[in-house]
Amino acid sequence: MKNNILVVDDEEDIRLSIAGLLEDEGYEVRVAKNSDEALDAISKRVPDLILLDIWLENSSIDGLDLLNEIHSKFISVPCIMISGHGNIDIAVNAIRSGASDFIEKPFESERLLITLERVLELSKLKKDHKELWVRAGGDPELVGESSVIKKIKSLIPKIAPTGSRVFINGDFGTGKETLARLIHHNSKRSSGPFILLNTKILSTDTLEEKLFGEEDNLGRIIKIGIFEQANNGTLFINEVADLTIEAQSFFVKALQDNTFKRKNGSTRINVDVRVISSTSVQINEKIKNKEFSEDLYYRLNVVPIDMPALSNRKEDIPVLINYFLNKASNFSGRNKLTIDHQSLLSLQVFDWQGNVSQLKNAIERILIMIDDTSINEITYDMLPKDLLNIGKKKDDKYSRDYLYSLSLKEARIIFEHDYIIKNLERFNGNISKTANFIGMERSAFHRKLNTLKQLRSQK
Repeated sequence: MKNNILVVDDEEDIRLSIAGLLEDEGYEVRVAKNSDEALDAISKRVPDLILLDIWLENSSIDGLDLLNEIHSKFISVPCIMISGHGNIDIAVNAIRSGASDFIEKPFESERLLITLERVLELSKLKKDHKELWVRAGGDPELVGESSVIKKIKSLIPKIAPTGSRVFINGDFGTGKETLARLIHHNSKRSSGPFILLNTKILSTDTLEEKLFGEEDNLGRIIKIGIFEQANNGTLFINEVADLTIEAQSFFVKALQDNTFKRKNGSTRINVDVRVISSTSVQINEKIKNKEFSEDLYYRLNVVPIDMPALSNRKEDIPVLINYFLNKASNFSGRNKLTIDHQSLLSLQVFDWQGNVSQLKNAIERILIMIDDTSINEITYDMLPKDLLNIGKKKDDKYSRDYLYSLSLKEARIIFEHDYIIKNLERFNGNISKTANFIGMERSAFHRKLNTLKQLRSQK
């Protein structure tokens, strides 16, 4: 993705020579001869970097005042100051005012290019650092070895480079945001921003300015909207079904040709934004009930992907648990933790209605409760009671007290039946995998299962 550079200088030959040099290096360049032209250019599109002359003759304000004006609204836009009257005091004032660097005229082309590349790289690192804090755990990763997860992993390198809009369906906590980030990081716009839009923050009163930004009566930017923030990157609309009807209409217009007007603005702004959406509800029902725009749905749903619930990939639970344990150990600096077989089985048959997010939170809770840092293994007695499969409900027919009231033969029948059923669920009904796991021949396993069903039905 080309970086957009704005060159602001009152000397035409300087503007044109810098523009020619940068265009030859593959940059996208715009020019302005004074502060009014510069602010107008910025209002139409916020550049990735500004080369700004300090003096600016025949301008309503000089370069330093313009620098302050820019950074009062766009603090993240790096500015390199240039001047033919350079001295230490001017350079210090420029840096104190927020300039990223200072170059004295006349300057060598090589020095300008090196300085520009360094400032752009530093700006990118700052954005990446901020993104790391948002991700809270490093690069996104889709964890699992089940067939459904492998299929999704295989789709990412095919979908990511295309730039097509993606629509992700899945229950809460299944990893929809993680998938969206992976698509972005494997796309051609990975160096651009990843902007997450939580639809719940869009109130009616501030809808237009939050989406598209706002200008004052002179056409100067007051606020940059979400669409413009995502320019040359990816906009992830989380829980898109929660958008109000008014918000949906704004999105339809903006997605039609990737242009919009800021609130109170008169100029259409062009953006290059990839949109990825997600929902945890049946959106077809919303469309049927006239609660969601069919037009918007078809604009967003170019490439549909279904994220499976954890109950549909229970074989991934041990993989996920070990992944979360390793991440927690690396983060805290404590000894690497393992988990015993009984605990693993109990967690694997648990009904994770909150999916991967709930499992992750449960592992963190278990680790918090372990005060002794010398412990290297999580055992069954360390698990919170609400995660134990047996005896979690007082009125459960097969609670611990009920089982203790039966004869050994009767309790064994119930246990063996439930043990086999739970392991069948664990392997998604695969007879061969289940039989192999519990150590039985496939034919013997079939006979055992039929016998237990008959005996259990008599209870």
